[in-house]
Amino acid sequence: MSGLIGIFAFDELWNVSRILYYGLLGLQHRGQENAGIATSNGETIQVFKGEGLVEQVFREKILMELRGWYGIGAVSADPNDKQPVMVSDDSKQVALVFSGKILNKQELAAKYNVNTELIDADFVATCLLKEYSETRDFYEAGLNLVKNLRGISNIIAINNAGEMIVYRDEFGLKPLVVGSFGFDYGAFASESCAIDVIGADLKGDVHPGEFYYLNQYTVERKQVKEPRPKYCAYEYVYLARPDSRINGVWIYDVRRKIGEILAEKYRVDADVVVGIPDTAIPFSMAYANKTNTPVELGFISTGRKIRTAIKPNQFERLIGVQLKLNPIKPVFRNKRVLIIDDSVVRGTTTKNTVSLLRNRIGAKEVHIRVGSPRIVSGCPYGVEIPPEDELIAAHLSEEEVATVVGADSFCWITNDDLVKAIGLRKENICLKCFGGE
Repeated sequence: MSGLIGIFAFDELWNVSRILYYGLLGLQHRGQENAGIATSNGETIQVFKGEGLVEQVFREKILMELRGWYGIGAVSADPNDKQPVMVSDDSKQVALVFSGKILNKQELAAKYNVNTELIDADFVATCLLKEYSETRDFYEAGLNLVKNLRGISNIIAINNAGEMIVYRDEFGLKPLVVGSFGFDYGAFASESCAIDVIGADLKGDVHPGEFYYLNQYTVERKQVKEPRPKYCAYEYVYLARPDSRINGVWIYDVRRKIGEILAEKYRVDADVVVGIPDTAIPFSMAYANKTNTPVELGFISTGRKIRTAIKPNQFERLIGVQLKLNPIKPVFRNKRVLIIDDSVVRGTTTKNTVSLLRNRIGAKEVHIRVGSPRIVSGCPYGVEIPPEDELIAAHLSEEEVATVVGADSFCWITNDDLVKAIGLRKENICLKCFGGE
């Protein structure tokens, strides 16, 4: 998984490195392993990227040196996926950020004579450069490439001649939005929260199958492929920030509706309801309002927020659980507790949480409700979901999961519940990881 941003300021007086930096801070939840920025002054491209969080990778001196009036940036959850990627040929330079999964690599490798062992971002950048070198027109090169791509692909690319291209595949599985400074459409990001952070105005979503081309004098939009929307359902319950709007839907509204559905269909008698921070807080608030159950802040995060579901190995996930969830003991002691979580992937966090509440704090009962359906398979399209053999829902019933994690009861919502909360047509939502279409 990754978070992308692109800024095209149109005027050479601008320096966009700091804008990109703050935009990446707004997208930090989409990747915590690597961060990078590429900027250009219209003559040459500079790239800086490194391992760690955005604020760890970029210091003041680096941002001052990354001069340029347009640029791109990325955060990534894959330690091996360091972006932006830059490739060059004679006087031509291309830098690119990419999110997705290319499904016709062999075909493209034969067409462009590119090594299939390259990771997707490097592969796409190399194909784009080959096309650019042949056509000598960045607009035509971008169009030709995306027409040949098959799979899931959000792309933002720049060259060293004052041009940018942006593309979202026809399925729109991964979100991509567009914003503006004034009248000009010059800000692109994986989520609208990044557009808000940098002070731009959100204009809407880049439509599935839509292509943008920008230079100093024009912004061109072209519908390259017929839209076939299959928006990722996991974005709405876990991946996206609650202050984002993707595909015309506010994430906070979806999560509030999920809490109401939990209250209507999966209610349990409890003295207190607590949402696992941060994603499940809206679930718990809506549940509490609907059932008149007291809602409490039950956990405090220690240090930086760590998304344990996408940490790369088991040791780091276990450490992340302890940092992520330190319970406030008076909230739970001698009480019947309802814990609401956004998702249960491996069950690591849930099992540790229940053990803490029962054995170290003294909760009378611990019930678990989950604001997403059962995650039963990994994602073939680049979303960071573990393989099937690590997914607790793929092998156990709700009763068995309750026994494994030590809870008095355990329930997931259904796929239809989630579709209802999102408010889009079911055929336009990808539910594959939840065992749906």
